[in-house]
Amino acid sequence: MSSSNFIDYVKFCARSGAGGPGSAHFRREKHVPKGGPDGGNGGRGGHIILKGNAQLWTLLHLRYKKHVIAENGKPGEGGRRSGAQGEDVILEVPLGAVAKDSETGEILFEITHDNQEKILAEGGRGGLGNENFKTATNQTPRYAQPGEEGSESWVVLELKVLADVGLVGFPNAGKSTLLSVLSAAKPEIADYPFTTLVPNLGVVAYRDHKSFIMADIPGIIEGASEGKGLGTRFLRHIERNSVLLFLIPADAEDIKTEYEILVGELDKYNPELLDKERLLAISKSDMLDEELILEMKQELPPGIEALFISSIAQTGLVQLKDRLWSILNK
Repeated sequence: MSSSNFIDYVKFCARSGAGGPGSAHFRREKHVPKGGPDGGNGGRGGHIILKGNAQLWTLLHLRYKKHVIAENGKPGEGGRRSGAQGEDVILEVPLGAVAKDSETGEILFEITHDNQEKILAEGGRGGLGNENFKTATNQTPRYAQPGEEGSESWVVLELKVLADVGLVGFPNAGKSTLLSVLSAAKPEIADYPFTTLVPNLGVVAYRDHKSFIMADIPGIIEGASEGKGLGTRFLRHIERNSVLLFLIPADAEDIKTEYEILVGELDKYNPELLDKERLLAISKSDMLDEELILEMKQELPPGIEALFISSIAQTGLVQLKDRLWSILNK
């Protein structure tokens, strides 16, 4: 998923179709000069529907859609013939897409399952034909209902990446390197902050052909919850992860302080994130000897299990996968 095609935010105008008008028709045949009303109902206007597609990972295909317009319903006809429904517009979206009202910010719904469908804008109902208004005292109604207007509103779609494990850490903590070693993902890797500008997903192979999905979330910095660095743009992706894997390099000045800053940023953004399972991995530990590891263990943050790993030397990775799989399958 390169930065050019990962789009996680789109805004467009959704206009559903208006319902077709009912028909005010009377039956007229050669031997029936004064037949009763037989006007059919108008067709429903087209809906605008969002449909989940597990094969999509981005909103790129909707990037340039500024107006999505569904078809109007057709008018009713004589002979009790109802008008055809307006054709629905179905927009396929990746799992984790959230639909919001553009003006109020209200969450309308979320798409979390493959083939799940939700109506974003409901089409107007078709009007009733004059046959529906016939009574004992009014046997020749000469009127029919107009169709209902469709709805129109500006909608925002946001994507929250769906993954089992989310990598949380400061820029340049080694998250992309770990993902590239554990999976077939090929994120951009370099020795400077903010190499990762978009979330990267990788499928991590486990024993007996099992697997789980890991997401490399762009690095958090102190103040990210207030908009510093890459701000809250990618913090929302962490909301979807089942397990948060905190990654702090062994050469960090103070591992405990770095961990507390990361936890603090998540807490400010959304306190519910702290209810998720957490695991701490000390990366770049190939530079440590056993004596130093024992010494560092005394200074690790309390209340969280910690593992020492090295993506380059590929040490501790089997234990890390075992532990993650165990947490995911409690």
